[in-house]
Amino acid sequence: MAAAEGREPLLRAGEEEEEQEQQQQQRRRRGRDVVETQEHYKSRWRSIWIMYLTMFLSSVGFSIVIMSVWPYLQKIDPTADASFLGWIIASYSIGQMAASPLFGLWSNYRPRREPLVISTAISVAANCLYAYVHVPHSHNKYYMLTARALVGFGAGNVAVVRSYIAGATSLTERTSAMANTSACQAVGFILGPVFQTCFTLIGEEGITWKSIHLQLNMYTAPVLFGALLGIINIILIFAIFREHRVDDMGRQCNSINCEGEETGVLDQDAEGNIDHVAVVALNFLFFVILFVFAVFETTGERAILHGGLLIVLIGFFILLPWGKKLPNIQWQAIKNNSIPQTTPTEMVMPFWNLQAMQLPSNHSEPAGCPITQSWCLNTPMIYLAQYISSDILIGLGYPVCNVMSYTLYSKILGPKPQGVYMGWLTASGSGARILGPVFVSQIYTHLGPRWAFSLICGVVVISLLVLEIVYKRLIAFSVRFGRMQEERS
Repeated sequence: MAAAEGREPLLRAGEEEEEQEQQQQQRRRRGRDVVETQEHYKSRWRSIWIMYLTMFLSSVGFSIVIMSVWPYLQKIDPTADASFLGWIIASYSIGQMAASPLFGLWSNYRPRREPLVISTAISVAANCLYAYVHVPHSHNKYYMLTARALVGFGAGNVAVVRSYIAGATSLTERTSAMANTSACQAVGFILGPVFQTCFTLIGEEGITWKSIHLQLNMYTAPVLFGALLGIINIILIFAIFREHRVDDMGRQCNSINCEGEETGVLDQDAEGNIDHVAVVALNFLFFVILFVFAVFETTGERAILHGGLLIVLIGFFILLPWGKKLPNIQWQAIKNNSIPQTTPTEMVMPFWNLQAMQLPSNHSEPAGCPITQSWCLNTPMIYLAQYISSDILIGLGYPVCNVMSYTLYSKILGPKPQGVYMGWLTASGSGARILGPVFVSQIYTHLGPRWAFSLICGVVVISLLVLEIVYKRLIAFSVRFGRMQEERS
């Protein structure tokens, strides 16, 4: 009798726990039944479009002056040489690499509007500084270096943009959204020089306002235009951008980045650990993809990434010197007892020794492979057909790998805050853009295309092996923890 009475409290306690569990499951079911309203859907995608615009303007900020940096640098500071130009070009990526994790961390704990506005304001201020680098009486090249580094620092908001898009899209929306983001970035890189070309009509002298020490010419007008676009972007962020967050199924849920705004009622279950092996592997793969470049919706992103890397590998394999005919040599340099000087253009585009791309014989500049590069005497030339075929393949493979890397990365991270992780991914890409030109200028110049492209092929092969090793781990967070079924293409 006493034993039975002792069991009654235990039974009641067990029944209460079971009832609480049932109530919790009912609350979760009610939360999962929440359907996104049309108003929320429109607001969410308006905010995503603002992120597209931010990505576009970030790319424009990089490319809008890239063609005029060298002549402007020579004009404001004759002491600057081609080596310093390399530092100025690299300073953008260095600034972005440093800023991306910082802005990503900021966006994890505060409304994303804050890092977006501050980073854009830094870019605006940096562009204005660039317009005034002619004013100091000395050390002008260092002011230009600082200005470009700050523009890159402001471009660290790319991590915030991608982390927001990852959190504001469902799995079925994310690949196309990431593709659109990369497309806006690419269009920005393309249109930047176009904008700059339009401003060349102003000329080198342009207009001067002595009262404010401002010269509006072909060198400063593009950055001032970029500053204006940045101000417009800030206004749109304040006027249109709103914090939104949905889970992998597309159900709206509360955002940790909101300040007192109710964005949904879903009790999101974010339990589970991120697969850090997959995260590190994708950081490495993304680094390689950006590195070789510097020199739609199923779960088939892994296969597409694999195919993209294979296309890039074939492209560089084709680019290897396979023939027997040697390139023309710049013998004129020996006759004149002079050493050919490498121009900044040749540092960036090292393939001018192609026979089909040689300058006309009546051109004042020497044509052919420089005799100072000993490999010219025993390395076969690269034919135009090789170069074009390789260019097409690498041009096809790169965007595929880029988009799939970002898409897989965001899906692996799942519902957890992605700002810091996106920051590290962006930083790895910036590091690749810093090391890529250095690799090309050193290895290609001293050892030639056979060594340079063979080493790149080796790096891509290693990347494919890494991808094979972690292939089964590159799955969405929700699929990994059994909340969604993996779709097969």
